[in-house]
Amino acid sequence: MTELSEERRMIQDSARVFTRDRVRPAADRLDPVKGEIPRELMEEMAELGYFGILIPEEYGGLGLGAFEYCLVAEELARGWMSVASLIARGNALIGSLKAMTPEQKKVYLPRMARGEFLGAFSLSEPDAGSDVANISCRAKRVGDEWEITGNKYWCTFADGADFIMVFARTDPKVDPKARHKGISAFMVEKPRGKLPEGVAGTVIPKIGYFGWTTWELAFDKCRVPAANLIGEEGRGFYLATAGLETARAHTAARSIGLAQAGLDDAIGHAKERRQFGQAIGAFQAIRFKIASMATEIEAARALMYTVCEKIDQGVRCDKEASMVKLFASEMAERVTSEALQIFGGGGYTTLNQVERHWRDARLTKIFEGTSEIQMRIISDHILGRA
Repeated sequence: MTELSEERRMIQDSARVFTRDRVRPAADRLDPVKGEIPRELMEEMAELGYFGILIPEEYGGLGLGAFEYCLVAEELARGWMSVASLIARGNALIGSLKAMTPEQKKVYLPRMARGEFLGAFSLSEPDAGSDVANISCRAKRVGDEWEITGNKYWCTFADGADFIMVFARTDPKVDPKARHKGISAFMVEKPRGKLPEGVAGTVIPKIGYFGWTTWELAFDKCRVPAANLIGEEGRGFYLATAGLETARAHTAARSIGLAQAGLDDAIGHAKERRQFGQAIGAFQAIRFKIASMATEIEAARALMYTVCEKIDQGVRCDKEASMVKLFASEMAERVTSEALQIFGGGGYTTLNQVERHWRDARLTKIFEGTSEIQMRIISDHILGRA
């Protein structure tokens, strides 16, 4: 496995201490009651620079790479996956960086790096999930503004964010052979704590991923200044997919963090829980489970490091990014399930946090492209498209 440099080790250690002292206690307290991530915790994350890890130094960011981004995400996910996901709300525009105008970079990026301008991502729709090109939400030019109308789904943090990145179809004519064309991206600015004017929302009831709210949104002639168009009109699909390699490595990091949290909790329980006159960690069945869990985590981590190195070197690695996302997310569900099993009946209660790791790990197989989508991408690279 890649040996971490001293600088990267310091970044990892700092994130680990922050998670131990601040993130995990907040999660243990708030997740059971579906409470929101505290604003003061976000402010502390901003002070640590977590919202600007990928943002260039000239705009106030740390100017680091996918490797450091994933190191931090993995550690945060050991405490609460929602917090590990939150850092993307400041680094989220990095995939669109090349498409932004110099003026937009000067206005948006420094505020994002300071944690003062966090975003939500609104791409999916009721009929456009994995099939992103099926977007039907429309934007019509009206003078110096765009008017957005349509429904969006799975928009997490829509209320708490300072802006929503919305993808809508600006060309009413859909080419059946090139459905991805004609989609544009818009920066919809809004007051923190509210939805934008012209947008109504319904909360989606989830089984996990607590700490923030996920919404179904209905845009009804929502007005956006023409200057808030990100990139070229009609090329929003390419913006949505530009950062997928980093996003999938980030999901792998979150998956690994969840699995490590499950393993950590299971080891602690195996040492303390006594049955038949001895700690259950003395029984071969439990010892072998832990050995297998630890091995799978290390394998996923090694693959993630390799993918991150490729991303930071500018080497195209969409196949490898899909591989690590697939392997790490599937591994996380297995490992957290085994951790829950080691807890026995106690694992199936909210008295122990292992059930949170398990619930959240299940989601990693779905978002940022389902496991089935990853397998299609990988097999297309190996065998060619069917």
